[in-house]
Amino acid sequence: MIIANCCYTGKIIMINIAFTEKNISELQILQTSHPHHVVRRRALMLILKNQDIPHNKIAKITDVCENTVRHCFDDYLQGGIDKIKTMNFYQPESRLNPFETIVREYFDKTPPCTISQACVDIEKLTGIFIKNTQMRSYIKSLGIKHRKVNSIPAKADIEAQEKFYDQELQPRLEEAKTGTRKVYFVDAAHFVLGAFLGYLWSFVRVFVRTPSGRQRFNVLGALDAITKELITITNNTYITSLQVCELLRKIAKNASVPISLVLDNARYQRCHLVINLAQELGVELLFLPPYSPNLNLIERLWKLVKKECLYSKYYKNFTLFSRAIMHFLNTMNDTHSTKLSSLLTLNFQFFTEEQIKNAA
Repeated sequence: MIIANCCYTGKIIMINIAFTEKNISELQILQTSHPHHVVRRRALMLILKNQDIPHNKIAKITDVCENTVRHCFDDYLQGGIDKIKTMNFYQPESRLNPFETIVREYFDKTPPCTISQACVDIEKLTGIFIKNTQMRSYIKSLGIKHRKVNSIPAKADIEAQEKFYDQELQPRLEEAKTGTRKVYFVDAAHFVLGAFLGYLWSFVRVFVRTPSGRQRFNVLGALDAITKELITITNNTYITSLQVCELLRKIAKNASVPISLVLDNARYQRCHLVINLAQELGVELLFLPPYSPNLNLIERLWKLVKKECLYSKYYKNFTLFSRAIMHFLNTMNDTHSTKLSSLLTLNFQFFTEEQIKNAA
């Protein structure tokens, strides 16, 4: 039973509430286990009220003003526990809500580079000006995120890529999964000694020293599609057909199952010297359709190398630079196995005609 007696004399307000043991038990459960912090705080106010603690002290303990305390008690008197659990937060309606359809269509066709640009565009489109902080919240409510622009090969042949994947790559990958074939993805990366600028969480802007010179550390790699084992040939001059032949011999050494190499159409790979040696070693060469980096698994690995070894890091000389890259490549299956498992999956990105058509 709840007994209420509210007396208002100037600024003095008295609220008397009689709680039953059941009421207190329910409030204690709310105070400890309700998912929303506001409901937990309301329950605590009422528990303190039952202990005859003055309103000003209840307000201090729960970190609210006295009016909030009194409103809580009034709600409890009017509706009991159910009223305390009711959430009636004020949610202002955006002035842009009536224009949501045309705003969505506009942002879908012309994504803005910055929040400030979005404010300008929306004002021209609707006649409504809103500040940057409001615009940021609004576009997030539409499901728009700040995303990095990605590249798409302008001359990619979509049909050729799909045909290559369906008829050549996928069947061999299925054999590789059963252990009856080895499939390697082959490509060369050319790391130039210099400053690789990345992003950092920092209090102030960080500057990274830029080494002098333009020395290149070249890595010709063959990545096993299943085990993620990497076989490499390195130098600091140029990658030529001679290095490709060296890699072929290294891959074919001690081979117990058929081998397929997936590689692009670089001249030093698609030449008579390499093709003849591959036939001699019994290695199958699968040349990707032109402009198809999305089908070469090892391309993802080169990006990971830059992220883990080079971005925002300074190497005093070329020896330290090249040594850091090779240390990562030699130990990655032990130190970065989780990342490699999620990054180097056999799920390949395919583009659509519409994506190429709409690309800026």
